[in-house]
Amino acid sequence: MKALHVITGLGVGGAEQQLRLLVRNLPVECDVVTLTNPGAVAEGLVADGVRVTHLGIQGNRDLAALPRLARLIRRGRYDLVHTHLYRACVYGRTAARLAGVRAVVATEHSLGDSQMEGRRLTPGVRALYLASERLGRSTVAVSPTVAERLRRWGVPGPRIEVVPNGIDVDRFRFDAARRESTRRRLGLPQGAYVVGGVGRLTAGKRFEVLVRALAELPDDVWLLLVGGGPEENVLRRAAQHMGVTDRVLFTGERPNGPAPTDGADGLDLPSLTGAMDLLASPSAEEAFGLAVVEALAAGLPVLYVSCPAVDDLPRDAAPFARRVQGGADSFVRAVRQARAQGPGPRSAPEAAHHYSIARSADRLMDIYTAATLGVSST
Repeated sequence: MKALHVITGLGVGGAEQQLRLLVRNLPVECDVVTLTNPGAVAEGLVADGVRVTHLGIQGNRDLAALPRLARLIRRGRYDLVHTHLYRACVYGRTAARLAGVRAVVATEHSLGDSQMEGRRLTPGVRALYLASERLGRSTVAVSPTVAERLRRWGVPGPRIEVVPNGIDVDRFRFDAARRESTRRRLGLPQGAYVVGGVGRLTAGKRFEVLVRALAELPDDVWLLLVGGGPEENVLRRAAQHMGVTDRVLFTGERPNGPAPTDGADGLDLPSLTGAMDLLASPSAEEAFGLAVVEALAAGLPVLYVSCPAVDDLPRDAAPFARRVQGGADSFVRAVRQARAQGPGPRSAPEAAHHYSIARSADRLMDIYTAATLGVSST
């Protein structure tokens, strides 16, 4: 089988890094097309030996991109097209049909109750999504929570499949020597208690809640924000206003696997996660909660507002994950309580193993097989 993955962009983000992990673990020949932004994850894919093509789309209404993508699909003689993220799903499903490929699968990575990938869920967004959805064989939801949102949106239930995001558990396994080395590189004081936040620095992630909470916590508590995005300057100003600038570290974007863009300091996401004492996820609307699962794999206690990946499992699957209701004051209390309990065993709970990337890839292969076999009957 030969598959083409079409994604909106390949900067550092959860969906983008998930695609790289999947391609590594799928037992099929895979190529990748990115509509825009061939960033750090594109470089990582190329380093893995994957062919990546940048379509160079010019804005959301670049209809000339459709025939270009259709020609690329036709020339590649792909058995299946797999699309990721809203814009790529709209363009990719349509182009696949124009190219004569009917085995089309789409993954919905980030559908919330009120937004999708940061865009407001207007009637127009919903209508365009549903129109293109009918051109595919099935739509993959990354959690049962997202599957239910898709059903409420109008996607027929039989067309929805659930394949959770997956992680490489071994890469996040706790390593005491790596932890100490990373903390020294970051310039953290001996004995500092590090609260981490991982994700795009956007308004929806609500990292300003952690900055406000930090101002009410002891001076030996630090905040480590891993990610880049348009809200970085806003968060820096907030830290200055709250008088905690010297206790907030911004790392910028960090791939979760080795890549040419990891930088001279070698601080990738697993290393930075291992340097933390606790992960806090204040986002109120998540489709899965990948950063939470990665933190659990590193043996960290986790405080979260929204995380379907944890909430969809039995409570004892993630005993050190705690849901927090409210804003900065609630996180202040929760961080104090977690610190008072002392460090845990730093071993991965059942929840982390449940979301192994190998398991997700196996499930996706079942969907690929059904999609390609179903072509002859239509």
